Amino acid sequence: MKRMLSGIKPSGQLTLGNYIGALKNFVKYQDDYEMVVFIANLHCITVYQDPQELKKNLKDAVALYLAVGLDPEKSIIFLQSEVLQHAQLGFIMACNTYLGELNRMTQFKDKQAKNETNLSAGIYTYPTLMTADILMYDPDFVPVGEDQKQHVELCRDTAQRFNNKYGETFKIPEPLIPTVGARIMSLSNPTKKMSKSDHGDKGCIYLLDDLNVARKKVMSAVTDDLGKVNFDTVNQPGISNLLQIHSSLSHTPIKELVETFKDSGYGEFKKAVAQVVVDELTIIQERYKQIITSNIIEETLDNGAKKASYLASKKLNKVQRKIGIEIRKR
Repeated sequence: MKRMLSGIKPSGQLTLGNYIGALKNFVKYQDDYEMVVFIANLHCITVYQDPQELKKNLKDAVALYLAVGLDPEKSIIFLQSEVLQHAQLGFIMACNTYLGELNRMTQFKDKQAKNETNLSAGIYTYPTLMTADILMYDPDFVPVGEDQKQHVELCRDTAQRFNNKYGETFKIPEPLIPTVGARIMSLSNPTKKMSKSDHGDKGCIYLLDDLNVARKKVMSAVTDDLGKVNFDTVNQPGISNLLQIHSSLSHTPIKELVETFKDSGYGEFKKAVAQVVVDELTIIQERYKQIITSNIIEETLDNGAKKASYLASKKLNKVQRKIGIEIRKR
């Protein structure tokens, strides 16, 4: 069975965009692949996080992973920080990554362009940790959104460079980008990705939002003045975003939705989207409430960390032998 790996950075509460773009696909893939799914909590601290809020977000993330249908019997689910090999391989990968490559990373470039100050070194070097996160487990595929493809490309370049220097060590992973729902946009600014860092933004639906709040956010979503339900991301980004949300949750092709709502006004169309969203959130939240008060989270993380640590130790020891810093047999 081929292996697939992915992780989410829960620096805030998980969103509908996270669910449609990532978590929903993880659940689908776990029947066909050996899934390695982790909570990327080391990546959270590239910027300051309130410790208590971060702890809650991490616990909620694990509970939501399980609530949406990830099965710890089928997938390896763990906290990144509980597998210490990640950080060590991350430094080794930093030593095999060029400054020019990091200078081209989109997040760093964007922050530089905005003249942001007091940036941490972690903002600059986190792509090398992400490279280690991936290469540690020799995945065949890494499901990512279009905006994260650059990181997988850096990972592939670093792996190939390492293999050329030291001999075959890492499998070269392939990015896997879903065709529908890969990038859910903000409801208030459909040219911008729906982001969990947009605190208080009515454009972002959180998986744990009050159902009435979620419904109101959909109903107030920005559209246009064309008055026609069409999938046109250039001229109708708001309507196109709502079509992607509906299609992803209802499993209805976008063409079929366009045909269904061709004679509908935007208000009627939004009501339909809102109902699909609320129905999905209702199921997720009911499962979440059962999980958050049980011992399932502890058991899942304990078992996941053990399985991941076993794989990570084997890979790290191999890497360290290859580069010459390991002088004892293990």
